[in-house]
Amino acid sequence: MATKMTITESLRIAVNESEISFLALERETGVIRQSLMPFARGEASLSLAAADKLAEYFGLELRPVSTRRGERKGK
Repeated sequence: MATKMTITESLRIAVNESEISFLALERETGVIRQSLMPFARGEASLSLAAADKLAEYFGLELRPVSTRRGERKGK
């Protein structure tokens, strides 16, 4: 069974695979380069506020996929 990607991994991939510079990303999102650069290298984490801004910019969202007891939604 494949492991699911974490929110952090999803954001890191989006930042690293984007064609946008850290300076431009800072201007677009308000997340400072000094936070973005170590995050992109896997050396640091982001605040939830910064993660929210990046997720919105890259069109990523967090949504529930199951209930607390492991049952799928919609059953």
